[in-house]
Amino acid sequence: MSQMPPVRPLSDLPVREAGAAAPRAASTPDAMQAMLPARGRFITFEGIDGAGKSSQIAAVVELLQALGIDVEQTREPGGTALGERLRELLLHEPMHLETEAMLMFAARREHLAARIEPALAAGRWVVCDRFSDATFAYQVGGRGLDRGKFDALEAWVHPGLQPDLTLVFDLDPGVAAARVAATGVDPDRFEREQRDFFVRVRAAYLERAGRAPARICVIDADRPPAVIRAEIERIVRERFFQ
Repeated sequence: MSQMPPVRPLSDLPVREAGAAAPRAASTPDAMQAMLPARGRFITFEGIDGAGKSSQIAAVVELLQALGIDVEQTREPGGTALGERLRELLLHEPMHLETEAMLMFAARREHLAARIEPALAAGRWVVCDRFSDATFAYQVGGRGLDRGKFDALEAWVHPGLQPDLTLVFDLDPGVAAARVAATGVDPDRFEREQRDFFVRVRAAYLERAGRAPARICVIDADRPPAVIRAEIERIVRERFFQ
């Protein structure tokens, strides 16, 4: 439990003489803005299934917390009660391509409204396992969703909001598939896709990264976890703390 701040003795408190005007509260837009907490940062992790991104999320959260930052860790699809129910449908129920894309963005809109946007506004940092880059990679790249429809959904659901930093874990689909199989966990309907699907997803991720190099860093995921962790920590420190 955090300690209460020490109480100042009455003798230390400023005294206003009788008849003197009370100090005016800040009322100008600039003054009120200065009183608000600084906006938090938004970091997302991306990559094909088996690329190893999830195991590195905890490392970044640990780093940020060690630096005294309040972190909100979450995932997509999911992150809210409604989003988690939609996640179960998306991972296990067959559906039309456009239904899939719209459910992804429906879960995202709820996630943004309920968790991401309030956290950022309060000055907390958000670390999220997947965001709209995943929808571009899986639904546009992998499934063949019309790009114009994706662009329209993205602009509608989170206009003007993109992560401050996105880390894309890049790995050969064959290596990634072997990692998934080695877990012994029953695969969901995305993980059961054929290799050519993940080849397209990987290419879409790299295309997206090429279009936003200032935001997206591509991580070579075919290396020891400790090496990857060191690179990620360096990127985070250079991006936000120098």
